[in-house]
Amino acid sequence: QVHLVESGGGLVPAGGSLRLTCVASETIFSFRSMGWYREAPGEQRELVATIPADGLTNYADSVKGRFTASRDISKNTLYLQMNSLKPEDTAVYYCNAERETSPVAGIAYWGQGTQVTVSS
Repeated sequence: QVHLVESGGGLVPAGGSLRLTCVASETIFSFRSMGWYREAPGEQRELVATIPADGLTNYADSVKGRFTASRDISKNTLYLQMNSLKPEDTAVYYCNAERETSPVAGIAYWGQGTQVTVSS
């Protein structure tokens, strides 16, 4: 079974920065995509950024220009650099990985999440 472990969350003032890290239990070459999602209290989980195995990184409109997702393949690690943080960025952030199981289907894996809190 694939395991994903997030870290790097914390409490920061508005305008500050954090870098989130997601370490996978196996080579990230095995995934067709990896990404970051977030879930605020009372809200549905939403996309933050995704990195296809071979393609352009996609970002939610709300974080474009502020967040940068990247991968270090040699370390089986995914990062999310978050700059110019806003109170509305407060949420639990989850790492995601997807593996293709058929031409039209796949399986998704999730980490346990890391809390990001941005004060006013």
